[in-house]
Amino acid sequence: MTQARKTKILATLGPATDAPGVLEALIAAGVDVVRLNFSHGKPADHAARVARVRAAAQATGREVGILGDLGGPKIRIERFADGPVSLQSGARFTLHARADAMPGDGSGVAVSYLGLVNDVGPGDVLLLDDGMMTLRVEQVEGECIHTTVLNDGVLSDRKGLNRLGGGLSLAALTDKDRADIQLAAELDLDFIAVSFCRNAADIEEARALARAAGSQAHLVAKIERAEAIANLSQIIDASDVVMVARGDLGVEIGDAELPGLQKKIIREAIERGRVVITATQMLQSMVESPMPTRAEVLDVANAVIDGTDAVMLSAETAAGHYPVKAVEAMARICLGAERQFEHDTDFEAVPRDLEHPDHAIALASMYLTEHIQVRAILALTESGGTARYLSRYRSPAAIYGLSRHAAARRRMALMRGVGPIDFDSRGDQPRKAARDAVAQLYRAKLLREGDRVLITSGDHMEHLGATNTLRLLRVGADGGAEGLGVLPGAGRRARAATPAKTPS
Repeated sequence: MTQARKTKILATLGPATDAPGVLEALIAAGVDVVRLNFSHGKPADHAARVARVRAAAQATGREVGILGDLGGPKIRIERFADGPVSLQSGARFTLHARADAMPGDGSGVAVSYLGLVNDVGPGDVLLLDDGMMTLRVEQVEGECIHTTVLNDGVLSDRKGLNRLGGGLSLAALTDKDRADIQLAAELDLDFIAVSFCRNAADIEEARALARAAGSQAHLVAKIERAEAIANLSQIIDASDVVMVARGDLGVEIGDAELPGLQKKIIREAIERGRVVITATQMLQSMVESPMPTRAEVLDVANAVIDGTDAVMLSAETAAGHYPVKAVEAMARICLGAERQFEHDTDFEAVPRDLEHPDHAIALASMYLTEHIQVRAILALTESGGTARYLSRYRSPAAIYGLSRHAAARRRMALMRGVGPIDFDSRGDQPRKAARDAVAQLYRAKLLREGDRVLITSGDHMEHLGATNTLRLLRVGADGGAEGLGVLPGAGRRARAATPAKTPS
């Protein structure tokens, strides 16, 4: 059997993916989850793309999740009267926090956030256009923020604005975000990403709005504000998924701090049992080029080796010239990086105060995979929770999440190393369900005769959070499953591992 890729690929939809056949090609190339960017496009555009994704997933036989990414409170400058302006270092430039401000020119421009005058003061550094243009605040006078330009550059309409070090007081959810959460519920999206969240309360507010709208989507916390770093543990606990959103985060905290923080976020998300995505400019050169740079290859590979569940493509697939090649490159890099993994879990570092039985079952499964040869772990699950716990540990064994719920399977499509499988065990006793699951994977050529497999399930198969049973089975000649009494070679290994007694 060839090596299966464990790291998942998240691809952003846009004009480049709307051409006939491109979406199907992206899924065939390895896309596991697609992203709708609610900062762009109308509801009808998003609805049409969702319909195409669902149809393409069915046609290719894949489980493909859909993430709706809320625009959030992005601060932008407004428009210029005569197009882009060139600014010189040392020049004076004024930001106007007025709703009736005139179109901008070389001396100043309006900003979309009128409260900016209350959040900045002399000496603050403002970063525009992802840090390409920097301004130092000299004076705040009424509705005007007088600044000095710190570097030469060109500034154009609607570019983003950040304050170095964060500290802007905007709430995470705008009125448009609230409308988009309702849209996400109507479209039955699997994930909702909260942009510029500051604390756990922002995630909890978004979750309450989603549930009130009838959505069971998992909430994704995008870590892109300096304030979020100070509240990282609480945000992770409040969310289902965490995204390392390196664009605005890098602008607010500075590029030099970004690599260490990326590793910290990935590590804490895994330790706290959450799924984690690494995003922004991972293969940026492939917007224009059919091949990634070596630096990009190393960037993606390092995120994979650090344990990220998924890597994300943004403009590369949404607007790039080579969307399919970008996905193919991403898949190739992930596979290469995964071969560098040491498949060894540090059980001494595992928390001792496990709160849920399915977490304990997952830990026991991983302990067994470290000591006996197991081809796969089959998690019979309603919601995908057991599969998520299993995916938190590094293991050479494949993990399959078997569920009758399409939404659960699509959510598992984002979990590292988990293959979602459609499986309905309603009415079956746990023992029969386990054997039927093995037979189904055998017929699909995912298992073969002689393979040892672990099955996690519950005494009551249709109940959420009821996983409490772990079975060790061997695949028979006809795809059937049989229990194992003595493990071949286990006694020899055990004796070999036992140190000889020292004569007294």
